[in-house]
Amino acid sequence: MLTAPVRQLGESERRAVERLLDLDPYAGAQVAERIAARGLAWWRAEGRVLGYGSRRQLESVCWLGGNLTPVLATRQATAAFADLLAGEDRICSSIVGRADAVLELWDRLSDTWGPARDVRPNQPLLATEALPAVPADPHVRLVRGSELDLLFPAAVAMYTEEVGVSPLAEDAGRGYRRRVTEMIRSGRAYARIVDGQVVFKAELAVVTRHTAQVQGVWVAPEWRGRGIATAAMAAVVRDALHRVAPTVSLYVNDFNVPARRVYERCGFRPVGTLATVLF
Repeated sequence: MLTAPVRQLGESERRAVERLLDLDPYAGAQVAERIAARGLAWWRAEGRVLGYGSRRQLESVCWLGGNLTPVLATRQATAAFADLLAGEDRICSSIVGRADAVLELWDRLSDTWGPARDVRPNQPLLATEALPAVPADPHVRLVRGSELDLLFPAAVAMYTEEVGVSPLAEDAGRGYRRRVTEMIRSGRAYARIVDGQVVFKAELAVVTRHTAQVQGVWVAPEWRGRGIATAAMAAVVRDALHRVAPTVSLYVNDFNVPARRVYERCGFRPVGTLATVLF
């Protein structure tokens, strides 16, 4: 298979990259947010943006930093990205994006980058632009700066449960604590707090001009099965649509049937399938 050269993109090609990302506003949201904030200069962006296609016709991009994210990657582009990356040491902690591209990348990179800690091949990508038809929980609100010490243990529990490792394992959790702090400071962290305990939490982990992407949805174990999640998520979606972005999106593991039912009740519809490879 003949492939076009892959090159690292710079600030001069920012408009072309942004036009491409606009074509996939949900799966490419995390990359779009980073580029909007820091541009394409690698020393500012904490990652590299690789491009496939001619300078006149950019076809696909791939973000390489803490994670590896292909966007609009055709099979030819995926093969070209993999050819380049196979010669480099792995620096990312995950590969995440549209399932076809991620699984093709992993098939080509697994011999040199493996083994993976977990491969999640089917993660429905969901979005909504409509206010939920179900009632919203009036007790779900933005977390205050003074409540960091309440939210942080819940965030650690969610991360450990979802990813399979504790965020405290690296640098004693200082980096993760900074991220949680920034979520609160920027008005992206939601919670329901009962008697000093976080019983529900969620964050708008990614925000672009197209969408607010929800991550970190968690219900305290002792509160599960009480039916609080639907109303809590409805509150998050309502606030995000009113205050932050024209759509709300998220992705979920296919085996998490209770969560998928909650999102369906809140009006989310399928807009694709992602996959994640965790290291």
